[in-house]
Amino acid sequence: MQLIPTSLNDVVILEPKIFGDERGFFLEAYNEATFKSLGLPTRFMQDNHSGSRKGVLRGLHYQLMHPQGKLVRALRGEIFDVAVDLRRDSAQFGEWFGLVLSAENKRSLWVPPGFGHGFLVLSEFAEVSYKATKLYAPTFERSIVWNDPAIGIAWPLDGEPTLSEKDKAGLLLADAETYPYSNRL
Repeated sequence: MQLIPTSLNDVVILEPKIFGDERGFFLEAYNEATFKSLGLPTRFMQDNHSGSRKGVLRGLHYQLMHPQGKLVRALRGEIFDVAVDLRRDSAQFGEWFGLVLSAENKRSLWVPPGFGHGFLVLSEFAEVSYKATKLYAPTFERSIVWNDPAIGIAWPLDGEPTLSEKDKAGLLLADAETYPYSNRL
């Protein structure tokens, strides 16, 4: 597995070795020893799987008190996946990184604790899987509005996205509770 740095400290792209032949392909999406050697978490507490149609935007989500690290990949279709640094003591606070994850490129994105996460479905339908380092804790879940001009994410959109009621009610970064100290996550 190859680890590819991004413009955000601690957010990395994981590119697996793919073994293919006339039958199809095989890859390791997670291997404890490999992750440990790359300095990534080796303990995940929850696996999540979602399916969404084109134009659905989920996010920007994060949890206070129980911040989740997320290992995200598209199993079917194509998404534009985004991480936003929400650690107030970070020199990159409010900055974002985005990339296309797809069933075709088989890449994963590691979104560490202290970051907001969201994605936009680009294909007609997409299935997304992500491993989380902490359990879902709805009491501590927060959402920042997807189009906050202070963050300025360049979503590859044609028109308006389809949002949940929760995501429609997302706050601006300036009004949101964020993580005060990255070394305490």
